[in-house]
Amino acid sequence: MTTVTLGHPDSIQHEAAAAAVVRVLEAYELEVEYVTGSRAELSARMAAGGIDLFVSAWLPDVDADWEASTLGMETFGLLYKPSFGWGLPVGAAGHIASIADLPGDDGAVGRNIVAPASVLERVRHCVATYGLTECGFTIEARPDEEAFQHAVRAIEADEAVILPLWQPHFLHHGGRLRLLDDPRGGLGNDQQARMLLRPGARDELDSDLLDELDELTLGNKVVSALDYAMRCEGMSADEAAEAWQRGKLLPR
Repeated sequence: MTTVTLGHPDSIQHEAAAAAVVRVLEAYELEVEYVTGSRAELSARMAAGGIDLFVSAWLPDVDADWEASTLGMETFGLLYKPSFGWGLPVGAAGHIASIADLPGDDGAVGRNIVAPASVLERVRHCVATYGLTECGFTIEARPDEEAFQHAVRAIEADEAVILPLWQPHFLHHGGRLRLLDDPRGGLGNDQQARMLLRPGARDELDSDLLDELDELTLGNKVVSALDYAMRCEGMSADEAAEAWQRGKLLPR
């Protein structure tokens, strides 16, 4: 095999992680053909055998449908561990360390939770778990990018508002968010970002390459930094991945 068809979800974060994987593929002198699109389009390509390597599926819950036997892909590797959390800007409401502290808050923390639409159900579940509606908390769903910009402004102003976000994420880069403890498990399970491989590709790819990919660990900090480099520093996915590979993406 001289060309690998690599699929990834249509988001900056997934594009960044895919670019890091591509650095490994290119070291084995493989050309890469990218495939992206909607969930339905990607699933159809998998089912048709049109994706050799997919980066990545968040398992066991978020992307469980991509493990369906009808798609014919096998999971391998562990690139990073996505975790959903509620954060506050580091300079705001220092007396709040846990979501369980919010019902007893005297109003220092804003009662309106701006939720990215993609995590709305998770936010609703957490609000219900801690009985926050009865304490005056409300949920305002916004398109993801609008919610992220709201979070940027809140972090810059050290505004005491709840920011529900997945990690990794560009807003976690730089250490300006602190995560609240979740003693009742209202935020849901952590995930594993795993690659998917077309079974036939296992026989066509170099075994050393497969071993290297299987052992490749990016981690949440690296993916957050890749995401930040693309969104906030104007890097392309390839430029961000090269900076990571050269050790220039994160402070030593």
